[in-house]
Amino acid sequence: MRIALDAMGGDRAPGVTVQGALWAAREGVEVLLVGEEGRLKEELSRHGASLPVYPASDWIRMEEHATEVRRRRESSIMVAMDLLKRGEVGAVVSMGHTGATMAAALFTLGRVKGVERPALLVEFPSQKGRTFLLDGGANADCRPGFLLQFAAMGLAYAEAHGLSAPRVGLLSIGEEEGKGNALVLEAYPLLKAALGPRFYGNVEGRDIFLGPAEVVVTDGFTGNVALKLAEGEAKVLLGWIKEALTSSPWARLGALLARGALRRVRDRVDPSQYGAMPLLGVEGAVFIGHGSADALAVKNALLRAKALVEAGLMDRVRQALQGLHV
Repeated sequence: MRIALDAMGGDRAPGVTVQGALWAAREGVEVLLVGEEGRLKEELSRHGASLPVYPASDWIRMEEHATEVRRRRESSIMVAMDLLKRGEVGAVVSMGHTGATMAAALFTLGRVKGVERPALLVEFPSQKGRTFLLDGGANADCRPGFLLQFAAMGLAYAEAHGLSAPRVGLLSIGEEEGKGNALVLEAYPLLKAALGPRFYGNVEGRDIFLGPAEVVVTDGFTGNVALKLAEGEAKVLLGWIKEALTSSPWARLGALLARGALRRVRDRVDPSQYGAMPLLGVEGAVFIGHGSADALAVKNALLRAKALVEAGLMDRVRQALQGLHV
């Protein structure tokens, strides 16, 4: 089972994409690099290494419009999606243009039956392990039925990750059933009726990190704001901690003694450890990472894609959607 990597996607491609692919290959991932053959082989030769390359003569730049994929069938992301459509790879990973990757997936693969809108799943660290939030930015405006579909796909993803009996929370401004905007008030009874005991109820923003519900659903506008807020706060807090631990000789000594514990904390909030976000709801396993991703993020994205394909993610998503009773 090979994973196709859009090796031209991202702010620092193909340098970091090739490096991350090589690291992943050393850990057992069968990677197929998709992109401009000459540049990829030149990058591989710099490392004195070899990986299979599938040629693509074009690629979508980060500043270009997502709809460019419609007319640029030879772009690396479209070629990768075609390989997935034909069953020649088990998943596609891209650290490139998010909108273009989503568009390419929809144009080439189509939607899973029962899905009106695909969603990006975002992973947050929590006190109980991890929280999965949908939608992370694919759909700024949502209808209540979309949130129910997000919930089903999120539960399938959590179970593929090995979580037993995960529950769904509905992001709102209060825990009480009557709190929230029009979308939340309409979605609440829909989720309650369809999910039964798997529906936790309303959760607030702080609960994303406290973890009473392993899956949290919201519209893509709110979800993306939550994601960017969390990433920004984590970066600032880590900076403050570093500043405090280097403020005096005694502080530096304490930092040296606590180095291992501090590294574990840093790793829990580092986006590179999570690699990429799955685009759930399209007919194929597609993972999208940050455009600013480093080689570690590329490696972890490929490892995650392999593990989830092997766990039968797509079959789980299809079954979860078939099981909805609305």
